[in-house]
Amino acid sequence: MTRKTIVIAVREFKAAIRTRTFFVSLIMMPIFMFGSIAVQMLLRDKVDVKDKHVAIVDCTGKLAESLLAEAQRRNTSDIFQGEGESRKQVRPRFVVTVEPPPAEATPEALRAQTLELSDRVRAGKLFAFFIVPPEVLDPAPKDAPSKAAVAYHSNNPTYDDVHNWLRGSISKMAHEQRLKSLNLDTGMVMKALTPVWVENLGLVTRDAAGNFQAAEKTNELASFFLPFGMLILMFMVVMITAQPLLQSVLEEKMQRIAEVLVACASPFEIMMGKLLGTVGVSLVIVTFYFAGALYALKYTGFGGLFPSHLIVWFIVFQCLAVLMYGSLFISVGAAVNDLKEAQNLITPMMLVIMIPFFLWVNVVKEPAASFSVIASLFPPATPMLMLVRMAVPPGIPLWQPILGMVLVLASTTACVFAAGRVFRIGLLSQGKAPKFSELIGWVIRG
Repeated sequence: MTRKTIVIAVREFKAAIRTRTFFVSLIMMPIFMFGSIAVQMLLRDKVDVKDKHVAIVDCTGKLAESLLAEAQRRNTSDIFQGEGESRKQVRPRFVVTVEPPPAEATPEALRAQTLELSDRVRAGKLFAFFIVPPEVLDPAPKDAPSKAAVAYHSNNPTYDDVHNWLRGSISKMAHEQRLKSLNLDTGMVMKALTPVWVENLGLVTRDAAGNFQAAEKTNELASFFLPFGMLILMFMVVMITAQPLLQSVLEEKMQRIAEVLVACASPFEIMMGKLLGTVGVSLVIVTFYFAGALYALKYTGFGGLFPSHLIVWFIVFQCLAVLMYGSLFISVGAAVNDLKEAQNLITPMMLVIMIPFFLWVNVVKEPAASFSVIASLFPPATPMLMLVRMAVPPGIPLWQPILGMVLVLASTTACVFAAGRVFRIGLLSQGKAPKFSELIGWVIRG
């Protein structure tokens, strides 16, 4: 590493962290990534509490009265929050009215009634209506399950509160009616059908003194979202630090600054200086986010859920990922003449970066499966997927992250070498942007 490379790296590092944009991005990026979740939680009860008028056509003749009673119970207890003077309505009332079925249950009569009710929904007199066929109360034989379905009609398909309430209420009442028709005690049957709770535990162990250690309860949410959080963090850092290299090199090329830089240092020294400076910026970002995350976990009492040994591996893979993807962004910036031309080369690169997001759920569920092992050893996806596998208990054999690091290091070296050749030729080139085949020729021939 030459002195000129170090000077360029320090300059790039200081230029990045001294800007207001850098500090704003540190704060705003987590807000953009996770702010929608917080907003949804804050606004979950900020809904329209106007009454929802619902009509029921009960062809069974046995469910309407019970549904009216259930709606009344809900409207007096389930739609309020708080007690006493602080009691506040946070959900709409469901005003249920009973519409008698046609005197003659012919298909034509049912269609006519359905059309009339639909017109009332379109006119705003009803929010929705549903028709209960008489077959829903028939006990279904084991070898021929009933296919009778309640028809729910609404002009608001995205509003599912009414639909979910009706589905739960009608199912409960239909079960009771079916049991009654079979002369079975509803209370006893429901008690016998109480679900069995299966507790998710780890493995039992012995301590150094040989004493028995009971298995600890597994935190399923932490086991699932901790890998996802590390995946998001690495992706964020790569996008914040590596992607701007393309615009930086392109601007220097368009403004003829690159010609002055080449007069002072070799193209490879310039490229390596930019990459090392970017790695330094990524380490600052990772330190900031890790410190905040660990403090938050410790403050909330979940500090023990984060495996501290992953920090070292995260930093190693993070540096290699920034070098690998940063070299590609630099080579694209040097090869093209404007951002429009760069889009054609960036698209396949972004698809490669997004591969871990397509695979991470399967990897989390079965981190030791052959598919997960092979996917995590694919160099472009290794930094993210290998960390995902390491974050899921009980972890993976040490040789796998070491092999992954070697593969990523080899791929990074190849990318930097190829990018160096493209950077050297493309930095001073003007005119039409090279085709992909021409870029390959630059890499091979130098």
